[in-house]
Amino acid sequence: MRDAPHLLIVDDDDRLRDLLKTFLMRADFLVSTARDGAHARRLLGGLQFDLIVLDVMMPGEDGITLCATLRQSINTPILLLTAKNEAADRIAGLEAGADDYLAKPFEPKELLLRINAILRRVPAEVAQPQKPKRIRIGEHVFDTEKSQLWHGDDLVRLTSTEQQLMKIFSEHLNTPVSRARLVEEVNRSGGQTQERAIDVQITRLRRKIEADPKHPRHIQTVRGEGYRLSSD
Repeated sequence: MRDAPHLLIVDDDDRLRDLLKTFLMRADFLVSTARDGAHARRLLGGLQFDLIVLDVMMPGEDGITLCATLRQSINTPILLLTAKNEAADRIAGLEAGADDYLAKPFEPKELLLRINAILRRVPAEVAQPQKPKRIRIGEHVFDTEKSQLWHGDDLVRLTSTEQQLMKIFSEHLNTPVSRARLVEEVNRSGGQTQERAIDVQITRLRRKIEADPKHPRHIQTVRGEGYRLSSD
C-alpha cells in the first residue's frame, strides 16, 4: 500500500496555513507547513515532498521567484496560490515552473481536486531491483561497490580501465554489451579508449579471471553483439 502523499504548504498567512493543513490532513495527506521561502528551503533540505502548495504574495522572496529557484534543483510538482487572476501573472507562474495555479479566494475542495489531478499525472516511482554488491565469477569475486576483484583472500590488481569494464559488465550481468557501448561508458567515466583497444583489455581481463583464457566461460564473446559477463 502506498504511503499518503506528503504536501508542503508555504504561506505567510498563519490562519490560512493552519486551515489548509487541517483540511488536507482530513483528506488523508501528510502535511508540513512553512511561513516563508527560507523556512521552506530548510524543510526541503531534510524531507521529501510529493507536492508543494506555494503562495505567490509573500513578503521578501515572492512565490514565483522561489518557484523558479526550486525548479533548478527539484522536480516536485508546485501549485501556486495567487491573489492575482490576471493572465500575465498566471503566465509568469507557469514560466517559473509551476504545474498549476489557483486564484484566491478559493474553495478548499477545488484545491483538493487540483492537488489530486497533479498527483495523478506524476508517475509512481518504480522500485529498482537491488544490485548485488558482490558477484561470484568462478573462483573470483568482484566487489561492485569498491570495483575490486578478489581471488580468495588475494586482491587481483586491475587497471583503471579494467575496473571500469568490470563495473559496466556487472551492471549488465548476463547481457551482451557491444564494443561501442563499452567505449562510450568507459570514456564517460573519465577513461580514454577505442573499440580496437577494447579487445586487448578483454584479453587481459580473461587472463586474470578465466581458468582457460583461450576458452573463456565467464567473459564470453557474443557474435554480432559484443561481450557478456556470466556469473555463477
